[in-house]
Amino acid sequence: QVTLVESGGGLVQPGGSLRLSCAVSGIIFSTEDMGWYRQAPGKQRELVAFITSGRTTNYVDSVKGRFSISRDNAKNTIYLQMNSLKPEDTAVYYCNTYSPRYPWGQGTQVTVSS
Repeated sequence: QVTLVESGGGLVQPGGSLRLSCAVSGIIFSTEDMGWYRQAPGKQRELVAFITSGRTTNYVDSVKGRFSISRDNAKNTIYLQMNSLKPEDTAVYYCNTYSPRYPWGQGTQVTVSS
C-alpha cells in the first residue's frame, strides 16, 4: 500500500519561508521521479516542482528562484523549501510521483497572508 504524508504547512506572512516534507512508503522511492503539486481554491491542481531519481530538478516559472525541491532517499522523503512566499502561493500542497500514479495524501495547507 502506497502512502504519501505531507507536513510542514502553516500560516506565514508575505516574504516568509516554509519547508514542506512528504514521507513516502510502499514504493521503491529511490527510483521514482517525484513532484510537489498544489491546488488553490477554485483552481486545478498544478505541478510546481519535480525532482528526478538522478536529482535533476525543474520548477514552474511562478516559483523559480524562490522554491527548492530536494530528496533524501535514506528517509524516503522529499522536501520543498519555499522562500519569499507570496499570497498567490496559498494552496494545499501535495506530493506524488511525476505523472501522478498513486492515491493523493491529505496535503498540507499553506496560507500566505498578512
